[in-house]
Amino acid sequence: MKHTSLKAGIIGAGNIFKSAHAPALAGHPEVELVALCDINLERARQRAAELGINNVYKDYRELLKSHPDLDFVDICTPNTYHSEIAIAALAQGIHVFCEKPDAVTPEEAEHMAQTARDSGKILMAMRNNRFRPSVQFLHKYITGGHAGDIYTGRCGWVRRRGIPGKGGWFTTKALSGGGPLIDLGVHFIDVAVWLMGNPRPVSVTGATYNKFASSTISDSVHSQFGEAQAEGIFDVEDLASGFIRFDNGSTLQIEFSWASNVEEEMSFVELRGTKAGLSYKRGEAKVFTEVEGTLVDLLPKLPKDGNGHKEHLYHFIDCIQGRAKPLNTPQDGVDMIKILSAIYESARTGAEVRL
Repeated sequence: MKHTSLKAGIIGAGNIFKSAHAPALAGHPEVELVALCDINLERARQRAAELGINNVYKDYRELLKSHPDLDFVDICTPNTYHSEIAIAALAQGIHVFCEKPDAVTPEEAEHMAQTARDSGKILMAMRNNRFRPSVQFLHKYITGGHAGDIYTGRCGWVRRRGIPGKGGWFTTKALSGGGPLIDLGVHFIDVAVWLMGNPRPVSVTGATYNKFASSTISDSVHSQFGEAQAEGIFDVEDLASGFIRFDNGSTLQIEFSWASNVEEEMSFVELRGTKAGLSYKRGEAKVFTEVEGTLVDLLPKLPKDGNGHKEHLYHFIDCIQGRAKPLNTPQDGVDMIKILSAIYESARTGAEVRL
């Protein structure tokens, strides 16, 4: 069955759009990129020219007003604008794909979710790591009952020196909502909770630190995101750690940093089950179990792990076209932002926060 072309509007044309979203959307046979918006009009015009987009705007409101027939928008702005733009588009009857994090406060995430329900349109925030082959394998392994009861785990993304766009919007709380916890935590807390079966969080304890604001060293390719400002602001954490309890009694330890004195940059998820333990590290899945009274490590042979951005965007398009049901929902986003917000609150007060 041939599906009609989907008219798409792009809001935010920075590095994450250029590197991850643009190649995916421009290469999809059912997507027509009709309009692009960025507060930096020169950048907007450059990206539009590269992609053959004729309609360029500085204000997203003008884009939405001028193109009421859009099928979906793709939001790649600084974090603080995600909810405002998503709500405006949904209220206009337009599907929304949004870069992570969903929002910067639980109230904003709830408002987004409610607007999506009221409009009947799809709201989906980027969870690209769910779509990596290794993570997909682990999810199938767990849902097949092979790991038993997943009762605890840990996850994180730690960098030696990898502050993104230092002095720019990433390190400015009014624009980002926070540092590595909200930037990186979304990725692997989501993977861990999804693999654990999406238990609901009930309490958190957390701590945050800012120790490397004066550092000028970088050894991470990820520091290229954002635009550094020599005289800019750095009022967010560079490391966050914490502990999450869920309604089924399971727990999760977390650690996320842009800079700390570790051996090497590492992202990871490790889960402990009654039948098997599982890990996702360096893009590889491993299973630790026992067979016939012998301890065994399983190393599945899987396709090379991509970054998952293209796969998630294509999944979103499949959902709009009725070929698939959403793998992640607005409620996942609400729960995520509740967790992150509570960890920041726990760090501020030095006490556990109940959700």
